[in-house]
Amino acid sequence: MQTGAHPTPLLRQRDFAALWWGQFISMLGDRLTYLALGGLLLEHTHRGTDSDYPVLLAMLNNVMVAPVLLFAPFTGPWVDRMNLKRVLVISDLCRALVVLGIPWAYTMGQRTGPTFALVFIMFTCNVLFLPAKSALTPEIVPAEQLLGANSLLSVAGIAATVVGALFGGYVVDHFGWPFAMRLDSLTYLVSVITLVLVRYSPERHAAQRPEVTWGGYLREVGEGWALIRRRAPVALGLVTLAAVWVGGGFLQVAGNPHIQRAASVPGMERVGLLLGSLGLGAMLGTWWINSRGKHLPRPMLLGAGYILASGALVAFAVSSRFAVFAIAALLVGAFIAPAFVLCETLLQEGVDLHQRGRVFSARDFLMRLALLLSGLAAAWLTPLVGTRDTLLVCAGLIAAIGMLALVWGRSNPGLMKL
Repeated sequence: MQTGAHPTPLLRQRDFAALWWGQFISMLGDRLTYLALGGLLLEHTHRGTDSDYPVLLAMLNNVMVAPVLLFAPFTGPWVDRMNLKRVLVISDLCRALVVLGIPWAYTMGQRTGPTFALVFIMFTCNVLFLPAKSALTPEIVPAEQLLGANSLLSVAGIAATVVGALFGGYVVDHFGWPFAMRLDSLTYLVSVITLVLVRYSPERHAAQRPEVTWGGYLREVGEGWALIRRRAPVALGLVTLAAVWVGGGFLQVAGNPHIQRAASVPGMERVGLLLGSLGLGAMLGTWWINSRGKHLPRPMLLGAGYILASGALVAFAVSSRFAVFAIAALLVGAFIAPAFVLCETLLQEGVDLHQRGRVFSARDFLMRLALLLSGLAAAWLTPLVGTRDTLLVCAGLIAAIGMLALVWGRSNPGLMKL
């Protein structure tokens, strides 16, 4: 992967390029799934007019995070022993089959219960997919290109958000959510094909793992959680990343009704456009981090970005104009872009090869817990104070995490030099 003194560009490296395209296509499917499930709930609640619409949104949020809360704390040592490429391929194959079954399950009885059960299975696959992907990246790229690799993978997610949101919202509103689900299943199958092309040898990965025993396995689980407490870069990455998930929980439960009530005709196309605006902002922010911002201290980038993002959320909360929504989404995406790149890099640099699965599984558990708790808080607050004040609470929480990151960076000088 070297040409003289200069490393080969990442997207010209076969293994990373295959992983990047697999991630882009897989995450494109994720965005289609999210919009299709939103369309399903809109249809089920008569275009969101039923009083249980926010409750169903909160239930969907809970079903998506429940597998991580149940299984992620215990999957890390197992992922550390597995062929990471195989985990990715099998997970996407299973997701393709599950998504294909959702329209059939709903039409059988016009009930959300079977749909939520399949969503639970789909996100159980994510419990294995996400830590395996994060653990694989440092093994297929040179160490000096790790930040660039995470930036490009972040761009893959952002591009998938832009394309999936703009295209998916239109597809759901004009062709129906079942068609979007079938299209989503196809994207997962294409992702399987691209991931198969990654050349990866699991021998070095598995050679560092001792023989499995129940006591040893539980001890390894505990070691992963201990790493979070002991290593400042890991703790900073997790705490600041939690702000993204807190915002996601509030926006899913309170942001969706806020958008629909401001629309003359409720539908998912507006949600798709706003997700696309968010993605464009994140792409601009990611470009800036990798050019002028890459030499700035990471706590400063994370903290200041969240404080600015909270201001954009305030504008979103107090307005009912779609133009303001779009501008606010663009700014939020730009300001939270450091979290998409820097938090992943902080975790990868803060742990050794044989510990990554445990730390990334713990990350997934904590982030989904933040999503669950924020979604429950939004579901409780929205009927009491309305969507505007609920979103203002969200803005306040994100600003508080931003200030915490700044204080943490000043009290830990070593973090400022990372």
